[in-house]
Amino acid sequence: MEKIVLIVHILTALGIVALILMQQGKGASAGASFGGGASQTVFGSEGSGNFFTRATAIFAFVFFCTSFGLAIIAKNSANIPDEAIPAMIESAPAMSDVPTAAEEAQSDVPSVGVPESTDDVPAVPAE
Repeated sequence: MEKIVLIVHILTALGIVALILMQQGKGASAGASFGGGASQTVFGSEGSGNFFTRATAIFAFVFFCTSFGLAIIAKNSANIPDEAIPAMIESAPAMSDVPTAAEEAQSDVPSVGVPESTDDVPAVPAE
């Protein structure tokens, strides 16, 4: 089942890319107003824009459905029971167990001979 959904998903993705590349830009229809022979096209006088737009929307919907289906298949084949997920969350370390940046900096910074108290530092006379 997963392989079938995956094949449909890949073919749909390639179809979306092909449909988008075949669509004309907005400025391409300007030449049709000067007698570009739009009535003799395959898709009629409106051009191919409406057909490609609808086909792209349909392919996008199928792509969404296959993406959702693949996610459900992956969840079911992960072999993690639904009861285990709350237990995993509860066993995660609490934020109070994580050291802060100040605690890590105090342990990593070597002392450079700065006196602990200000009594040993000579005062600068005021001018």
